Amino acid sequence: MIQINDVTLMRSSKYLLEHASASIFPGQKVGIIGRNGCGKSTLFAAIKGEVSCELGNISLPKDFKISSVSQQTPSLDIPALEYVKQGDKDLMELLKQKEQAYAQNNGEKIALIEDKLGIAGAWDIDARVKILLHGLGFSENQMHNPVKEFSGGWRMRLNLAQALIYKSDALLLDEPTNHLDLDTIIFLENYLKNYQGMILCISHDRDFLDTFCSNILHFEAGKLVMYTGNYSEYERLRAIRIQNEKSSRKREEATLAHMQEFVERFRYKASKAKQAQSMLKAIDRLKLTAVTQEESPYHIHFNDPERTVDIIADLKELDAGYGEGNIILKKINLMLIAGDRIGLLGKNGQGKSTLIKTLCGVLKPVHGTVTLGKGIKIGYFAQHELDQLSGQMSAIDHIRALDHNAKEKDIRTFLGSFSFSGDKATLKVESMSGGEQARLALALIAYQKPNLLLLDEPTNHLDLDMREALSLALSSYKGALILVSHDRHLLETIADKLWLIHDGECSVFDGDLDDYQNFLNQKNKEYKEQLSQSNNAQKLSASLSNEAKSQSYKSKEQKKLEAQKRQALRPLKLEIEKLEKSMEKLKKEIATIDETMADPTLYQNDSNKVQELSIKRAQLSDELDENEMLWLEKQDELEKAMQE
Repeated sequence: MIQINDVTLMRSSKYLLEHASASIFPGQKVGIIGRNGCGKSTLFAAIKGEVSCELGNISLPKDFKISSVSQQTPSLDIPALEYVKQGDKDLMELLKQKEQAYAQNNGEKIALIEDKLGIAGAWDIDARVKILLHGLGFSENQMHNPVKEFSGGWRMRLNLAQALIYKSDALLLDEPTNHLDLDTIIFLENYLKNYQGMILCISHDRDFLDTFCSNILHFEAGKLVMYTGNYSEYERLRAIRIQNEKSSRKREEATLAHMQEFVERFRYKASKAKQAQSMLKAIDRLKLTAVTQEESPYHIHFNDPERTVDIIADLKELDAGYGEGNIILKKINLMLIAGDRIGLLGKNGQGKSTLIKTLCGVLKPVHGTVTLGKGIKIGYFAQHELDQLSGQMSAIDHIRALDHNAKEKDIRTFLGSFSFSGDKATLKVESMSGGEQARLALALIAYQKPNLLLLDEPTNHLDLDMREALSLALSSYKGALILVSHDRHLLETIADKLWLIHDGECSVFDGDLDDYQNFLNQKNKEYKEQLSQSNNAQKLSASLSNEAKSQSYKSKEQKKLEAQKRQALRPLKLEIEKLEKSMEKLKKEIATIDETMADPTLYQNDSNKVQELSIKRAQLSDELDENEMLWLEKQDELEKAMQE
């Protein structure tokens, strides 16, 4: 158990926590939420012993193993596969001891360490690392590339893999979904759901927290408040608290009326598309969010476009990329019409940003055409666009640069909705946090009243309150938009159509985000099966090759003796085959449970079923571990017998 006892934490002269207490028990998976700068990361540093508490203390059990994601990745020559394996500290220590035992020629010590290595998972570590890296978006070839060849974002994925591969007592994750694509996040969710230890996860992604969290720890006015349940349950419980504490609900009523307009606008599409049904369910969740949202400092709005046309953009035979030698997307034939709200799906590096850059003219079509409707004004948000903000200019200065005739009073009123009020409106960009810069970039887009929004990961650096405010603002936006986001809640709420970029093509995805999750789960399942078949085929090929070579020069007498030996070994081989069949059956049962538990609705509708499945999976996993250990023993017995 992690016990936070009457803790006070400070940053410079600012109190982050003041006499705060909380208890986190083994097996709990806790989502940690709060506004940017409230002290979440500092609490992690205190738990790891990197900073001291001003008052109080944080107590951990003896020999408590903590795994967290390193923020630094040295430029190493070793392959990515080997780098991730180093994350399993216990296994690395055993391998070091094994090397020393062999150097000392200590047979007893070698045998003991070999047993420990089997328990530690040494024999399947390569397969486990490959499955993990594949799920995090690495190709088979990339797994063997040196660490130093990867960019900063991909090195962070390697660090995440290092943290996940270690069998720790507690896993500490600080914004693990930042800069991950939706495909990778879905894999990570499934991994965390099956993680056996304690999890503490800082995140601003509500759907991510909904999938695996058993508790939510909220930073509230310098205190820590623990809620039982996932993020949706936290929202419900906190809404009840707020309703009990306050009698006036004027802002709540205005917010709900605002959302009701959105519901009515899209209700007629419910019979036409499965995506619309999913969107309406998300709107129901927004009604609950509006209650807690009333405490938010953000109440942003995108004004209606000044004009629009029926056909926003027409893409014909479009090849998009960076020249003839680097075409990313081929033969796109799609049309964007007025009112379209497109969610763009696909792994990082598949071409989502390439398509958006081509639409807004940053990239020219390699072949084919992109025809925009007359008078289309594009509002384009991308993370690198933050670099275009002037470090020496304030938020007011940036608005004035767009509109020389704007009055300061009107500018301040507008910026206040993005929480740039008072002195914050005159703060230089270079002094702003990443979240503040992202808010300013969105404000500049909103001020220009575009009729086409192209948003490429707009929620990076935004806290939960700002994400909710953005979701509400986009829900009432009257123009067309294309959204790339790893935030499923935002996609479900805003998008009524999905386009999928996969294998160099862009096409309409016939389904909703649940269908897309099933699509990704199936792809990962196929990879695991291919990996298993490949390993088995290699073993079989090597075995047959060796047997063929040996048979070529054996005498008849030798063959007769070996036939007798094989007959004597037959019972042992049959026992091994029986264990293999049992292991295969157990793996299939576990996979079936994993698929069932990957369905987010299960956690909302049947908590008892979730508990039953979790217990059953743990039992099956223990049984599988026992079978694997027995299989290793029998396999070792067989190999020794064959060498005699």
